[in-house]
Amino acid sequence: MLNWEELQESSFLESNARERAKGLVDKGSFVELLNPRDRFHSPHLPVLGEAIALDDGIVVGIGKIGIRPVFVISQEGRFIGGSLGEVSGAKMAYTIKLGLETLERIKEKYPESWEERRPTVVISFETGGVRLHEANAGLLAHAEVMDIIQDARKKIPIISLIGSKLGCFGGMGFVAAATDVIIMSEFGRLGLTGPEVIEQEMGKDEFDASNRAMVYRTTGGRHKYILGDSNYLVQDKINAFREKIQEVVHLPFDQIEQYRRIGSLQNVLQQMELINEALEINPNDAIDVWGFYGNENPETLLDLSFDQFMQKAVRREIR
Repeated sequence: MLNWEELQESSFLESNARERAKGLVDKGSFVELLNPRDRFHSPHLPVLGEAIALDDGIVVGIGKIGIRPVFVISQEGRFIGGSLGEVSGAKMAYTIKLGLETLERIKEKYPESWEERRPTVVISFETGGVRLHEANAGLLAHAEVMDIIQDARKKIPIISLIGSKLGCFGGMGFVAAATDVIIMSEFGRLGLTGPEVIEQEMGKDEFDASNRAMVYRTTGGRHKYILGDSNYLVQDKINAFREKIQEVVHLPFDQIEQYRRIGSLQNVLQQMELINEALEINPNDAIDVWGFYGNENPETLLDLSFDQFMQKAVRREIR
């Protein structure tokens, strides 16, 4: 594995789960929990004749950013498409629960300064969703994770990072949407149903999954940033994600709460407004949406550099 300094300049897109986990927190601070030596893997896959991973395709652990504990969850897309099963789901849920338990211990030990030591949970998504091999066990894992995310609301911030090769789709798209803050790179992709599944079920005329440019225009970081589904857009470097995490954890918690997409009547009304706007636009392409939100000559956004895009792009106004 690359050393910490090398990881800072590494592509988030090209890095594996363990590299991302190590590079997102302070140098030398990451400690992996339930690592491969613990042999904590799925009991279902051997029965089906499938290979296992000794970490079940997910890396969890704890590090620090300054004096704040940071609980890191990092999915590995190279193992069964980063799918979430019973064991990987339990690791994800318990890591968030550990963050909540740590908050209570910090409050007891530092009653006057606990807020500046408030723990944070960071989830690096790389997944197509539920592990179909594990059926109901995988679906229950999704539900358990979403339940513990709601328990953590207004207590500890949960930050989603989306910039890996597989993106974030399926039930994990719901999980990401349930967190407090989403940070994406322009190479990140976010959605519910993946492009290949849409094409399979609805046909190529509905969605051509082989058209990579269209796939990225529809599900990629630039579109999600304009639409407001992503709170922040950063460059494809581990350090760029790390720096944005550092910025977010120092925000007032009330402001972090305003970044959420679900969980209040106001959020529901905003989503209903978005549905009405979609009916009004009736878009054939994401470019139509960009134009609706005030981007002149929206097709020119496609060829801009990251810095040029950030200067020029007009985002949907969220009231």
